[in-house]
Amino acid sequence: MAEETETGAEESGTAGREPGRWEGPADLRLVPLAAAAWAAAACAVGIAGWWTVTGVAVCLVGAVVLLVRGAVRRRGDPGAEGSHGTARRRGRGAAPPGVVSGQRLRATAWAGVLLCAAAGAASAGLHAADLRRGPVPVLAEEYARARLEVTVTSDPRLTRPKVRGNAMAPVSVVLNGEVTRVERSDGAVRRTRTPVLVLVSPGEGREEWLRLLPSTRLRVGGRLAPPLRSGEPFAAVLKVDGSGPPRIVGRPNTLQRTAGELRAGLRRATEGLEPDARALLPGLVVGDTSRIGPELRDAFEATDLTHLLAVSGSNLTIVLLLLIGRPGKAHRAERGGLAPRIGLSLRITAVAGGGLTLAFVVVCRPDPSVLRAAACGFVALLAIGTGRRRSLIPALAAAVLVLVLYDPWLARSYGFLLSVLATGALLTIAPRWSDALRRRRVPGRLAEALAAALAAQAVCAPVVAVFAARVSLVAIPANLFAELAVAPATVCGFAALALAALWMPAAEGLAWVAGWPAGWIAWVARTGSALPGAELAWPGGWWGGLAFALLTATVALGARRLPYRGTLGALAAALLLLAVVRPAPLTRWATGWPPPGWVFAMCQVGQGDATVLAAGGDSAVVVDAGPDPVPVDRCLRELGVRRVPLLVLTHFHADHVAGLPGVLRGRSVGAIQTTGLEEPPAQAAFVRRTAAAARVPIVGAEPGETRRVGALEWRVLWPWPTAGRTSRAGPVSGAGGPFEGPNDASVTLLVRAAGGLGLLLLGDLEPPAQRALLRVHPRLGPVDVLKVAHHGSAHQDPALIRAVRPRLALVSAGRDNPYGHPSPRTLEALRGGGARVLRTDRDGAIAVVGAGRGLVAVPKGE
Repeated sequence: MAEETETGAEESGTAGREPGRWEGPADLRLVPLAAAAWAAAACAVGIAGWWTVTGVAVCLVGAVVLLVRGAVRRRGDPGAEGSHGTARRRGRGAAPPGVVSGQRLRATAWAGVLLCAAAGAASAGLHAADLRRGPVPVLAEEYARARLEVTVTSDPRLTRPKVRGNAMAPVSVVLNGEVTRVERSDGAVRRTRTPVLVLVSPGEGREEWLRLLPSTRLRVGGRLAPPLRSGEPFAAVLKVDGSGPPRIVGRPNTLQRTAGELRAGLRRATEGLEPDARALLPGLVVGDTSRIGPELRDAFEATDLTHLLAVSGSNLTIVLLLLIGRPGKAHRAERGGLAPRIGLSLRITAVAGGGLTLAFVVVCRPDPSVLRAAACGFVALLAIGTGRRRSLIPALAAAVLVLVLYDPWLARSYGFLLSVLATGALLTIAPRWSDALRRRRVPGRLAEALAAALAAQAVCAPVVAVFAARVSLVAIPANLFAELAVAPATVCGFAALALAALWMPAAEGLAWVAGWPAGWIAWVARTGSALPGAELAWPGGWWGGLAFALLTATVALGARRLPYRGTLGALAAALLLLAVVRPAPLTRWATGWPPPGWVFAMCQVGQGDATVLAAGGDSAVVVDAGPDPVPVDRCLRELGVRRVPLLVLTHFHADHVAGLPGVLRGRSVGAIQTTGLEEPPAQAAFVRRTAAAARVPIVGAEPGETRRVGALEWRVLWPWPTAGRTSRAGPVSGAGGPFEGPNDASVTLLVRAAGGLGLLLLGDLEPPAQRALLRVHPRLGPVDVLKVAHHGSAHQDPALIRAVRPRLALVSAGRDNPYGHPSPRTLEALRGGGARVLRTDRDGAIAVVGAGRGLVAVPKGE
């Protein structure tokens, strides 16, 4: 790469290139071939075999026709005959030689595209056919049980915790495997080679399952089921019987044991680091994300930094930079890097680079994602060694072509698509944008970094919008700030990995050094994701991605032609900053949300509950936390809540407590108040564990107790002393009736807010408990606002609705939920009693302002 002091190169738009090495436009001839194989493979892995055969045959016939036509035109090319033949053909009006040659080249090019498409479809068809052969697919269609011998083909991983209805789906161990032996219940045994997805329920043996290495052979029993979606790279899902440790019948091979020992050594070396650094560093170095929790992962997703959690070609590139030096200098006598300083010749340096690449593949496991990263790293190695950009696009296209033919499932991988797009953008768009920034007097290194971040985000953001239905507004600055620490964290992390097997104290010291930049990256992710406007909702699916791509292209092309680009760019940057930071006064003025003087708010958290009672200033009492930390945290930020004197969890169902980390995030919480019935036990334990980690005390709700914070006063009406106190096995009796489970043990509050506003918050009380509540409190009387019980389900007591006669009835429910909440019958009963009904699935978050005749409900809107 040229020195940045070459003014002439900068003025001519070739800054960063060596003098005399300008190579002209990029060579794109291999790009359509790779794209054809990619598209054909993506289609073929998800369709029936005969359609694939037909598609391959059509492509082959078309290629043969084009090649034959090209051969005929070549024989008719006047340039191929003597001068007399040329004169004769020209005399008869024959086409000029250049036209005939151009037509022949185009025919050959299209024939190559069709042949590559046929190859991609054929490879995908053969791989997909493997999933339909043998006994495993048949057993899966029958949901049959079998005894199997399975070879592990991936690292075990944990599923992400998800809320399903009122329960938290258990965190299970998942791994990819290949069935090699099937023993049916009738004793029949068959040999096969069929990929499956192995699902292990949580239990005592979870840690042993998580320590399994690829190539380990297991003997398991379980039930087989077909994949949920077509086009999956496995023939069946195997749910293992029981929850004990795995039964190992064959040890992993030497290569995998070596990789496993190195990775385990890095984990041991990072044990003493801060939690974020301890979780992130193994993922940054070798893609080991086993310690990264949902909260940290969500922060990386919100800031589009997830590429740092997966093995990528940039990991390898950073290490190669140490060996070879800056791009374009490896072929020169004054080349940089460590290689010339330790006396390595150029050939030995190339061999060393190849050895590093091989070691990278060994340590990070030779699975398709690592091979993809190594291929992209190889393309970067060409850039480092030669500085030639014209030859890099063909290299990238060739790598894509080989990888898609080797593993057609990559053709449907979003990770593969993002990796290729980002690499292509860095090779084509980024240099031009970097030159443009330098011409505008942006310092060289800053111009390169900014252009790389802009180019990668421009091509990757539409793809992210396809599957995530969101756009990160902080991705570019987050990537710029994180990039400052990626190289030192990666280099020191790899050094700690190598030393861990030889001298653990030295490895721990290097891990401690690497922990500082790793902690910085985690801080960037958490800080960026905590900004109010970090993410922007965007339509998902391919239409949403296409719309965002068109918008990006329009902005990029229009920016070059606009007058006063500098002024408009500064204005756009200022508006973007305001959209991200969202100062409360400006946001309230622009959106009207939250309304001034709000007293009560119901957050939009999906199928769950989270309500907020204003307690003055930036304080509020929060009742329930919803099923997800992200929406409740966003709601509290919008409301300006920074202090929570009391968080009431009405009961322990997941749709009320799973969002607890979101309430605790960045806020001081005085105490958490809960019901006395600790069911379900796992979710009650989650609350206690999360509260202990945040050092927040837990107190029980006592019936009849009264509390006051500022102008806010409330009384606990329920559960009554004998309701929901002791039993974990069946109905509990109290206040004259039986109660079924946690719903009827919900903490119920009668609230008096500023101006005398009366609110009744019923939790998820079912009709038996509602009737008992009315018997215990016969003078409950009318209220201004009713938080309708159990998301507006059909199970309501009409007598209670008539007794409280609410002016406003608010329902918290998720859009298109499978339970039919809220019930039309419940809505009709509420409206029949004179209540105005608002619901979060249609109206969004809802705020209540004023009291008496000045009572107003302000929906935020979807």
